[in-house]
Amino acid sequence: MNTQSVKAFGTDAPEAALKEMQIDRREPTSKDVEIDILFCGVCHSDLHTARNEWHGTVYPNVPGHEIVGRITRVGEAVRKFKVGDLAAVGCMVDSCRECEQCQKGSEQYCEKGNIQTYNSPDKHLNKQTFGGYSEKLVVDEDFVLRVPDNLDLAATAPLLCAGVTTWSPLKHWNIGQGMKVGIVGIGGLGHMGVKLAKAMGAYVVVITTSTSKIEDAKRLGADEVILSTDPEQMAANANTLHFVLDCVSAEHDVNAYLKLLKVDGTLALVGAPEHPLPIAAFSLIPARKNFAGSTIGSIQETQEMLDFCGENGITADVEVINIQDINEAYERLLKGDIKYRFVIDMASLKTSS
Repeated sequence: MNTQSVKAFGTDAPEAALKEMQIDRREPTSKDVEIDILFCGVCHSDLHTARNEWHGTVYPNVPGHEIVGRITRVGEAVRKFKVGDLAAVGCMVDSCRECEQCQKGSEQYCEKGNIQTYNSPDKHLNKQTFGGYSEKLVVDEDFVLRVPDNLDLAATAPLLCAGVTTWSPLKHWNIGQGMKVGIVGIGGLGHMGVKLAKAMGAYVVVITTSTSKIEDAKRLGADEVILSTDPEQMAANANTLHFVLDCVSAEHDVNAYLKLLKVDGTLALVGAPEHPLPIAAFSLIPARKNFAGSTIGSIQETQEMLDFCGENGITADVEVINIQDINEAYERLLKGDIKYRFVIDMASLKTSS
């Protein structure tokens, strides 16, 4: 297969800093679109993968799965896009398309494993996939999204992961008018959960350990804030929530949040703590409560989320950085020193030496 060499930023080893490198992209096939990357969000998954904290990283590794850009070439069989269109790519670039989950439009749960935007087997080039910390990306049109033209492009990039990761469980559990929804943790995921749940019509309760997050939670749209470190506040809100979206990736006591649920309520975990979380049987049994998990979202869900955000003027709260600042951004990410998502202006890569 013909390839082209493009600039990227990646790492050669778990302990190595990210640096500029050259990678190969395939020339577009008949169903492919080539995207000139304008902005790429920085997800905590990028850091985990670059540093091999989840194990299984193949090097060199180029992270990035919150991608917004403009289409520069299309294959002859492409029907959904044309040159010049704004486009986006999220966490997946392909799947088997044959299993039960793919057939029903749930590619994120592909039974053979979907092809992630980075660090997955690349069936075209027989190596691993490379992500959005790069000049260009070539993707099958079926895994490319349309971007509403009224949204700020930099602030739209995080919707491709943080947005759909919170949207998918909110939609699956039919969140809307008349429902009281708790959002645990106000970070890259949680701040999007607040915005989306509020726009869906829910009464939104933010649950946080930090008094410093109270005013910001209200600015984001929360109707109420509970300090989880205050036993009286937690006790007063027991059995009041229909649904809890848990966005915390650090170790925490899930049982405390399960107590807030009504009968038949569900807590859905979208954060990814490193170690297993103990669940007490009697946190679930007495009120038929549910403890669930959810990952990203399908292509259809992602497009629905983008369209919803366009209709409601929803984007992420971002700090735009140059690619040369990515290693510092990773260190700040570890400290929680960001409100609430870093986004790389990829023009900084194109203009670098």
